[in-house]
Amino acid sequence: MPPFDIRRLRPPTGPRADLALAGLVLALTAVAEGQRLGTEGAATASATGSWALAVAVCAALPLRRAQPLPVGWFTVLGTGAYYLLSTVDGPLVVIPVAALYALAARGRLRVSAAMAAVMVVGVGAGALAGTGDVTGTAVFMLAGWLVAVVALGAMRHGRLTYAEEQARLRATEERLRIARELHDVIGHTMSVIHVQAASALHRMRRNPALAEEALTAIKESSKDGLRDLRATLGVLRQADEEAPTTPPPGLSRIDELVHSATRAGLDVRVDRAGERAPLPAAVDLAAYRIVQESLTNAVRHSGARHVVVGLHHGERTMVIRVEDDGRGPARAGPGDGITGMTERARALGGTLTAGPGPAGGFTVLARLPFPDGHGAIGRGT
Repeated sequence: MPPFDIRRLRPPTGPRADLALAGLVLALTAVAEGQRLGTEGAATASATGSWALAVAVCAALPLRRAQPLPVGWFTVLGTGAYYLLSTVDGPLVVIPVAALYALAARGRLRVSAAMAAVMVVGVGAGALAGTGDVTGTAVFMLAGWLVAVVALGAMRHGRLTYAEEQARLRATEERLRIARELHDVIGHTMSVIHVQAASALHRMRRNPALAEEALTAIKESSKDGLRDLRATLGVLRQADEEAPTTPPPGLSRIDELVHSATRAGLDVRVDRAGERAPLPAAVDLAAYRIVQESLTNAVRHSGARHVVVGLHHGERTMVIRVEDDGRGPARAGPGDGITGMTERARALGGTLTAGPGPAGGFTVLARLPFPDGHGAIGRGT
């Protein structure tokens, strides 16, 4: 026979906890009523009525999850009537207290307060009628307990509401993050494919060699896009699937963005300044996506021919400046991804501005701060 393990014992929960509480209270009430009968002798009408009320109140408690309001009022009124009939201060008051707590925990504070007032009035009426052990002190203590129970239920309701709100907020932020990732990956790739496809159609008859070159670029862009898309969708993988092997996007892969934009007809130059220390993963990803979206907008909207990407690695800030010579003022709509870039910068405590440049064209300027010791963070990541 295996040894007994006390850790296997678990207190009941849910409906079983209600049944256990009702059974315990009914047993204690029976003991109290038995002592009353031993004192008074033969059973009287009040004793029979109080015992019937005790059984009915205890039997109603397990139904509180399905019908919390009717059960709450029934237990309160039944307990009040019990104290008017009984000459002992039995433990039946625990049942309506449990019902009150459940209602307050569900946010029904007004109803809980009204029930508590009715209970105090009922027990107080019993004290005024000279009902045995029920005294003014007992009424005063009961009022304090009921206030505490309603307050505890309200606190639990507040905590549950806060936890649910935080869960919804985290889910919303995660959806927005995934949406931004998909927009950046798919938007950039589809823009390059669109430009190359239009070029191939235009050159198909007059210059098949250039059309073939454009179709080759479409093939390479779609391959790169699928790879990045698989890496992005890796956050939605199940635990039993293989982890993605593609490295996460970062400035170390900026040459791929330059090559992709070059295939779309842009002349891209990258200027770096400052110490090229490893960046925190979040800053590295945000910087990559901002450059990617800026190049995508240059390909899709501006008609630019030349783009300069400036990357300045400061001690506490990563500064990104993307300038083109396209038609900047004509393309600052909400669909250009500027909102997504701004949200990325703000999420890191940084800033991003986008608008016409001083010498024409369009300029995106982002400042992404990071804490001291970011080199160690980046290497660990």
